Amino acid sequence: MKVLLACEESQRVCIEFRRLGHEAYSCDILPCSGGHPEWHIQDDVTRHLQGWDMIIAFPPCTHLAVSGAMHFEKKRNDGRQKEAIEFFSLFLHLDCPRVAVENPVNIISGSYVQKWFPDLAEKYDLPRKPTQIIQPYYFGDPFEKKTCLWLKGLPELKATDIVDVPERVVFESGKSMPKWYADLWKLPSKERSEMRSKTFPGVAKAMAEQWGKIVI
Repeated sequence: MKVLLACEESQRVCIEFRRLGHEAYSCDILPCSGGHPEWHIQDDVTRHLQGWDMIIAFPPCTHLAVSGAMHFEKKRNDGRQKEAIEFFSLFLHLDCPRVAVENPVNIISGSYVQKWFPDLAEKYDLPRKPTQIIQPYYFGDPFEKKTCLWLKGLPELKATDIVDVPERVVFESGKSMPKWYADLWKLPSKERSEMRSKTFPGVAKAMAEQWGKIVI
């Protein structure tokens, strides 16, 4: 198959599809960090959405993830959130037979868009609940990160190697978060964002092995 990995600079999923013999390409405005620039399209992905058998998209979650709700008012006012909703929704309506869109728990699945952006809710038929929610520890990666998948023409991913739920850090407020995620806050903002956005190896392998078996 011809497979596009949209908004993927790490090339983790791209490389797994290549290992199985598929013609896969990553695409991002950033240069790739996966070591295969010959498989990378460094450009605005909206210019490269035609002619694929499958598109797996990882649109930025910075302005969409519910974990950043404290900043939503500012992002509504300056236009960043509206732009992010439109970009994400573009992938939900692709003219491609097989599409997967990946994101953490975000505002696309609830009533938020209807309340604050009713024009976008009507235009893109929102809210849209994810098809399934997975965790890295379902696929052998000892990390916790609730990940939503919106699927079209693709089966839900099946767990391949369930490992123990990793350690969480509990704060004085009573709230908690995965230890690996808490440790990221010790890093500079740019490096923290890059590490947080990379697909876990077990998840990448499962996507390629399970979705790559589809016969056209």
